[in-house]
Amino acid sequence: MKALLSGPVVVIGGASGFIGTALGAALCERFRVIGLSRRAQEPGGSFSEWRAADLLNLRQAETALQGARYAVYLVHSMMPSARLTQASFADLDLLAADNFGRAAARAGVEQIVYLGGLVPEGGKLSPHLESRREVEDTLGRHGVPVTTLRAGLVIGGGGSSFEILVKLVERLPAMICPRWTQNRMQPIAIGDVVKLLAFVVGRGDSFGETFDVAAPEVLSYRELMTMCAELMGIKRTMIPVRFFSPGLSRLWVSLVTGAPGALVGPLVESLKHEMIARDHRLADLAGLTPQPVREALAAALAEGRQAQERAPRTGPASIVRSVQRMLLPRGHDAAWAASEYARWLPRALRGLVRVAVDSEENICFFFSTLRTPLLVLRHSPERSTPERQLYFLDGGLLSRTGAGGRFELRQVLDGRTMLVAIHDYAPRLPWLVYILTQAKFHAWVMAAFRRHLGRIAIVERSLESALAPHDRQV
Repeated sequence: MKALLSGPVVVIGGASGFIGTALGAALCERFRVIGLSRRAQEPGGSFSEWRAADLLNLRQAETALQGARYAVYLVHSMMPSARLTQASFADLDLLAADNFGRAAARAGVEQIVYLGGLVPEGGKLSPHLESRREVEDTLGRHGVPVTTLRAGLVIGGGGSSFEILVKLVERLPAMICPRWTQNRMQPIAIGDVVKLLAFVVGRGDSFGETFDVAAPEVLSYRELMTMCAELMGIKRTMIPVRFFSPGLSRLWVSLVTGAPGALVGPLVESLKHEMIARDHRLADLAGLTPQPVREALAAALAEGRQAQERAPRTGPASIVRSVQRMLLPRGHDAAWAASEYARWLPRALRGLVRVAVDSEENICFFFSTLRTPLLVLRHSPERSTPERQLYFLDGGLLSRTGAGGRFELRQVLDGRTMLVAIHDYAPRLPWLVYILTQAKFHAWVMAAFRRHLGRIAIVERSLESALAPHDRQV
């Protein structure tokens, strides 16, 4: 369909994915659709414009959402975005979602539509599903109403989870079926997901609402794989085993399908949950009868799984990203944490490193008695607030000048959670030397600083407890 060149603007984060591409086509008759991707693309098809944006960069997120009336968030961070990534996918997702929510609020966006995961009842969530919940919460923290659709497995050519399932069925004449293959789930056809996402965009009565979306049937993963084999016209033997081993399952799935471990691991961890929809309100509101699972599978397989084999996304050569989650002591903010880091590091390294902080809050790190700094962190007051402190990595013996590296400390979620991040850092050391020395040192420093903040929190809680009886007497 031809893209509209005027009208209300919808910006889709994650537009180059298999759901984002289909959603653009569903929205382009009513809206001017702008797609976001890591790399610049030419406008065409359903998209009137493409904007290149790294959503882990707040400034780029703000530029990407300029002029948007509505925004759709379809972003996941399971694959690394730099040559070296010292971060969990959950922390990367949390940072990207916080950037998107902040940028949407600044741009005056009226609604964010988010596609998350079904939430099982009771028990502790897997890291993947807990991350989906964090993203859902974070997107709405800055004042923009969020409409959340929660889905299980999306059946459609190009979907990473669906492609893994099909490859298992294709490549294994006999399949060992761990206990998780008996867990019940409710998948949904990609066409239905897209129709329901498009239905809620701009609908005021959906602002702030959360909906489960799913096909009508409940079945097990084993039943789904058996159905898939039947539709492919092949016979497969299922061999049940009475155990659940995420580690073995992750290795097995990754070896058989060729999917990266970074992608497979979080997905396998989530299989211990039963993924059942609690209601079908949204389908009823939209007048949609969801496609039965067998029909959805047949349609997806008939598409020939159009080549969307996804190679791991890597950043520019020798670029480093690090995101570390820490707990702030109660009553403190990111500005305090930045100052505490500069005070703490020389003591932690017992004089090996000197730290100089000037009147503009720039921080320079020196080795012992050397005059030339190891690293220079140039404070950015115009981009900093008490809850977010931003520094540019602006030279020194260990950093390439002009590479655009950044260091930030940011409060997220309830304000007690802090992310300490390095973005787009280009080390001056040869890559292998950097990996074996500075990278390991940085990981150690971040872990030690996390423990330091934890000790401060314990001491302050102890003082509060000790003073409480005295306060009551007074």
